Amino acid sequence: MTENYRGRRVLVVGLGLSGIAACELLRSRGAVVTATDRRTREELEPKALALEAEGVMLHLGSHPTSLVSGVDLVVPSPGVRMDLPILSEARKRGISVWGELELGFREIRGTVAAVTGTKGKSTTASLLAAMLRASGKDVRLAGNIGAPLVRELSGSSERTFFVVEVSSFQLETVESFRPRVAVLLDVTPDHLDWHPDFQAYVSAKSRIFENQREEDVAVVFGGNRLTVSMAEKAKSQKWYFDLDCLSELLPHLHLEGPWIVKHENGVTTPLASLEEFQLVGRHNRLNAMAASAAAALLGISGDEIEDALLHFQGLPHALEQVAVVDGVRFYNDSKATNVAAVRAALESFDGGILLILGGRFKGGDFRDLRDLVTRKVKCVFAIGESRERVREALEGTAPVEIASDLEVAVERAHRRASPGDVVLLSPAGSSFDMYRDYRERGERFRAAVERLAAERE
Repeated sequence: MTENYRGRRVLVVGLGLSGIAACELLRSRGAVVTATDRRTREELEPKALALEAEGVMLHLGSHPTSLVSGVDLVVPSPGVRMDLPILSEARKRGISVWGELELGFREIRGTVAAVTGTKGKSTTASLLAAMLRASGKDVRLAGNIGAPLVRELSGSSERTFFVVEVSSFQLETVESFRPRVAVLLDVTPDHLDWHPDFQAYVSAKSRIFENQREEDVAVVFGGNRLTVSMAEKAKSQKWYFDLDCLSELLPHLHLEGPWIVKHENGVTTPLASLEEFQLVGRHNRLNAMAASAAAALLGISGDEIEDALLHFQGLPHALEQVAVVDGVRFYNDSKATNVAAVRAALESFDGGILLILGGRFKGGDFRDLRDLVTRKVKCVFAIGESRERVREALEGTAPVEIASDLEVAVERAHRRASPGDVVLLSPAGSSFDMYRDYRERGERFRAAVERLAAERE
């Protein structure tokens, strides 16, 4: 369905990547667009300022509620809180509030597969896109993974497959968004610095199923009662997945040896092998299973799925091995911004871990790591705003040292490590206390390790 925006007055709130892309699409469709951002003209990127030349009116430095007067539609960026007064005022006036995800979906011609969950969204979405490409499909990978959906519309057709990674922030502002296949990975506490409570986070995630119909499919992690319950009200067909056999949940996928197998109508059939899958960790096997299930339901053959699994190298900043120095392996897991993600990373190694932990706290409890730290970690190096919280939570498990920055942590970790050990950056917090985003944090870690390697040579 394509909306008619000609002559409609639209307010875009926030001029990040999604906000800029939304402005460009709306102007190209003939909308009268005003955009607002709390940053000043001096703080904005040139791409945002260039919108003025395209006819977008900019209001910078604040978000006055008066901007919603006479507006037909408000489009907030994913990083804009829903309790912002300007959005509350829009809802009070009965004005539609759509995120860029909803905006893009209304322009799509093609098939949509969406992936959400607390950890593993990017890996699963990228794997699914690789599987679709292995079968020769026209594939667009977009959403929370980095490319705004509206940017991926050009040149698409009814035969295009859109694989969209969707966050709780994006799902808060959907109205008609309806994926043909909706994938729900495990859900654990996260973003509690943003959502009022865990239930609000769960409710936002559950909206991925909200508009699905009987002919659509939900692929659901079956190893958590919460995720199973989140999909209960969905009208779509349900497929469950877990490493273990889910005898009470049918149909489902599980592992038998290296094989992902489907169990349906009392018959078990092999789908694809993980024997040569290169990513480490239980969580990555679950990601591979979720992507394989979604691909199979979209008509991709087992051979094509297995080919994509074989060649998939993983994503930057997601348990990525960056170097081996003096026999010590260094892993960049900067995308691990919550406690559950760090647990998954720690479970991926046998022991001998020197863990760099800390950042801007987003909720959860570092004490949930105590059992794994006690068994597997030689030393913790606490950084960022949450460093004291880390030390208090892990006291009595392994030695905890406060490090002034990431570079110091890398140097100290290397000094304490022995050949065969692992130095792991897995922060369990956002990066905004020290860096622009998780990518910059990961690149700083990589640069510190590379300097260390050069010095050793």
